[in-house]
Amino acid sequence: MSIKFSLLYIIVFFLILSCSKNAEKATLLKEKNLETQMIEVYKDAMKEFERGDVIYAGKKFGEAELLYPQSIWAPRAVLMSAYGYFSQGYYNDAINEIERFLSKYKNHTQTDYAYYLLALCHYDQIIDERKDLKQIIQAKEYFELIIKNYPNTEYAFDARYKLDFIKEIMASKEMYLARYYVQREKWIPAINRFKTVVNNYERTIYVEEALHRLVELHYKIGLVNEAEKYALLLGYNYQSSKWYEASYRILNKDYSFAKKKKKDQKDNILNKFKKLLK
Repeated sequence: MSIKFSLLYIIVFFLILSCSKNAEKATLLKEKNLETQMIEVYKDAMKEFERGDVIYAGKKFGEAELLYPQSIWAPRAVLMSAYGYFSQGYYNDAINEIERFLSKYKNHTQTDYAYYLLALCHYDQIIDERKDLKQIIQAKEYFELIIKNYPNTEYAFDARYKLDFIKEIMASKEMYLARYYVQREKWIPAINRFKTVVNNYERTIYVEEALHRLVELHYKIGLVNEAEKYALLLGYNYQSSKWYEASYRILNKDYSFAKKKKKDQKDNILNKFKKLLK
C-alpha cells in the first residue's frame, strides 16, 4: 500500500512540475507578446510624432504605456508624449504627462530631464511680466530645483541662464508696480517696491534706477538722511551712471549751476589760449 502511495505521490509531483513549467512558459510568452505589441505601437506613435500629429501620437504613446507598464519603454512613452505636446505648444497637456511621469516613475534615470521639460513648459508661457506671474514663479522654482538636485547636468547649466532672465522679468514687474504707485502719488508702496528691486534683484539692469527713485522719493517726503544713504550706495557702485548724476542733482541744488560755471571757465581758458596762438 505504501509503495502505491509513493508512486502516486511521485506522479502527482511531476505533473505539478510540468504544469508549473508550462505556466511559466505561457507567462513569458504572454509578456513577450505584450512587449512586442508595445514596441510596435511605440513605433507607430513615433511615426505620427515625426509627421507632426502630436495629438494622435500622444494617444498612441499612452496606448503603448498601458499595454505593458512594466516595460522600460513605458516611461519613455510618457516622456515622448509630453515632449510632443510641448513642441507644439500644448503646454497643459505636456505638464499633465510630466507630472504623471514624476508620480508614477519615481527615481527614473530621466527624472532630471522631466523636471527640465516641466520648467520649460512654464518658461515658454511667459509673455508679459504684468500678467504671467504664476508661470514666472513656477518656472523659477523648477529651474532652482534642477540646479540644486542636478547641478552637474546640462539642464542645470541652461537653467542658470534662464534664471537670470527670469530675475530680470521679476525686477521689471516690481518696477512697473512702483511706477504705477508713483503716478498715483502713493509714495510708501512705491518705496517698498523699489526696495524689493534693490534687495532681491541687485544684479539686474533695474537696480540703478531703483536706487535713484529711492533717493528721489525719500527726499520728496522729507527723509533726507535716507535719501543720502541711497545716494551713497548709488555713487559707490555706479558713480558714472546717469542715475547717480540725477540723484546728485536732487541733493545738490547748485549742481547744474556749478557744472555750467565750470564749463564756462574751461571755455574762457580755451579762448585765451587760442588768442595766444594768433
